Amino acid sequence: QVQLVESGGGLVQAGGSLRLSCAASGVIFSITGMGWFRQAPGKEREFVAAMRWSGDSTYYADSAKGRFTISRDTAKNGVALQMDSLKPEDTAVYYCAATRSRTGRGTNSWEYEYWGQGTQVTVSS
Repeated sequence: QVQLVESGGGLVQAGGSLRLSCAASGVIFSITGMGWFRQAPGKEREFVAAMRWSGDSTYYADSAKGRFTISRDTAKNGVALQMDSLKPEDTAVYYCAATRSRTGRGTNSWEYEYWGQGTQVTVSS
């Protein structure tokens, strides 16, 4: 089993920045990639960014390209998500996820077996 704990959410003004962190514990050697998803009130969970350990490949949703950066956080055996130029429409609960799959890019929620509890990000206008 893998346990994931997100941190770093909060309230920020539009144009500001936040850095989310996801710490992984448990059977972490089996993880092949991690990602971030978000869910706004009344909307479905959507992909934000993903990283595969093989080749350090990264993938981003169009809404995140140029503003968000996913990276490995080796100290926490997880990943971080640097979010810059935040917009009110980025307001959502952000979830960290981990996969043991050796295929796929990790851009779909069904590719992930493990999920964190989520951290709230609120961007005021």
